Amino acid sequence: MSNDYKSPAFKKLLDSLQQQSWELELIISGFAIFGLFTAYEPLKTAMINAQNEQQIYSFVIYFLAFIACSILLFNLLLHVVLRGLWIGALGLRYVSGDIDFDSLGYSAKFKNYLRKRIVSFDRYIANLENYCSILFAISFLLIFYVLAVTAVIVAFVSVATFIISNDELPNWISKGLGVGLVIFLLIGMLLTFFDFITQGLLKKNKWVAKIYFPVYWVFSFLTLSILYRPLIYNFLDNKFGKRLILSLTPFYILILVITSLEYRNSNYLDHDSNSSAEIANKENYFDMLTEEEDYPGDAVIPSKVITTPYLQVFIPYAEKIEDRIFAYNDSIKPKEDLRGLSSTITFSSKGNNWGMSTRQKDSIRSIYLKTFNESYSFQIDTLQLDSDFVITTSPKGQLGFETYLNIENLSEGKHLLRVKRKRKEKGEIVSVTEASIPFWYFNN
Repeated sequence: MSNDYKSPAFKKLLDSLQQQSWELELIISGFAIFGLFTAYEPLKTAMINAQNEQQIYSFVIYFLAFIACSILLFNLLLHVVLRGLWIGALGLRYVSGDIDFDSLGYSAKFKNYLRKRIVSFDRYIANLENYCSILFAISFLLIFYVLAVTAVIVAFVSVATFIISNDELPNWISKGLGVGLVIFLLIGMLLTFFDFITQGLLKKNKWVAKIYFPVYWVFSFLTLSILYRPLIYNFLDNKFGKRLILSLTPFYILILVITSLEYRNSNYLDHDSNSSAEIANKENYFDMLTEEEDYPGDAVIPSKVITTPYLQVFIPYAEKIEDRIFAYNDSIKPKEDLRGLSSTITFSSKGNNWGMSTRQKDSIRSIYLKTFNESYSFQIDTLQLDSDFVITTSPKGQLGFETYLNIENLSEGKHLLRVKRKRKEKGEIVSVTEASIPFWYFNN
């Protein structure tokens, strides 16, 4: 098969495929919708877990995948509904033909109005066909728009992280070049966005176009528009396509507003409130974390009712905990922070093991855990207890710190566990309450 786009045979093939594209659209939409529904909840769960564990890179990836999944689901479901309506209209046309306004027996006023608004049934079918075809193309174009916005944000963060905040670079590079790049990116982003919403207004004036072209050229690579540029301009040269894009925009805004709504049935009670002497949030009890997206709070105990003479306490690890340990004991702070995105492929003894021997790592890990234990303590009602944590994982595989408190001498009934943490504040050591968890103890 020839793929010369100028040859008559290739154009004839495209025309033939164009007539039968609805079948391909329905097949692709069906498989895509099934796959998207299957991936929707796992993506949402992974995004929430990455956010709770403060894994910024993973969160960004899962967030983008979740947004793309949501956009495709909405558009493809709407496409299937409209395409089904189109097929139904074709079947009705086969049975009934065009609309005979005279046979309806309406008055002249209504008859003329309907003829003006509807014109013909064939026109209605043609409009449905146009809506379905354009909507199908827009569905995948929007994914590229999401990637474009993300690429611009990543460019801002990269300049700020690797140039402006880089202490190893000379000041004239980190501040001069870095600030200049940020200003260029900011102006370029505003100009590109303005040109986008005005559908190419900056490209129409001869002199403005000359000034805007360098910005357009840079951002065409930055926003990855070289991958989808033909689709954009094919939409822009079609009035029907532009009208559909403008009409869909309010729907996306409406969906965003609707998904942000929540009904409050109390002025003072909230199921997301942190645990305290009066509130028991499920994030602090292992036996209540039953859903896949449930994530433990700052501290977790087995249950609201404790029947054993000991109390298990688990504190999930987060990057902020390591930052606090370094602030409390800066002697174990590494010269090079290796947290963040990295490859498992290494070509030297550095990388994942800090360039240290196993004995050195074990020694620093012991100091790390000792510092953690010095920072944390417990208070059950008025009883003060020291911590003796070990590093472990929760039943769901989350890394964290675990200890067991002796409570056999507690009286039966309600008690309040307070997790205390020491921190340095203006050169002084102060104690703050990290979590307050109510529980009931009944000696079994």
